[in-house]
Amino acid sequence: MIDLDDDRARLDVARIHGWLAGSYWSPGIARDLVERAIAGSHCLGAYRDGTQVGFARAITDHATFAWIADVWVAESTRGQGLGRHMVGWFVDHPRFAGIRRIGLVTADAHGVYEKLGFHALLRPDRYLEKLSAEAAAMLRAVP
Repeated sequence: MIDLDDDRARLDVARIHGWLAGSYWSPGIARDLVERAIAGSHCLGAYRDGTQVGFARAITDHATFAWIADVWVAESTRGQGLGRHMVGWFVDHPRFAGIRRIGLVTADAHGVYEKLGFHALLRPDRYLEKLSAEAAAMLRAVP
């Protein structure tokens, strides 16, 4: 059985850093940057028998907007719906009730999140982003 918990004290920051540093969206990310991201987010850990097997975070004001980021499932636990379950936890949590817009970005899990009501941008022409030079270079290098 998987236990979802947003108690920040339970997070295995070393494990989370390892996962994110090996991800396609933040390869080689520094641990201090992961720690700052965790500090500024509503974080969720997934645990099996006390060991962390998943992580997700929401950057949010808990009123009008949330951005789901860094959804990660340990390889040994993939394919069991945990990523969707963690994102669903945010969507269904009372602290997120009434939020008008919840966003996320994924390269390969559109179908997973569509089952929770996520869809392509209705007005993509209105969205802009400002990337650091490093982020832009990384995105240009990865298909």
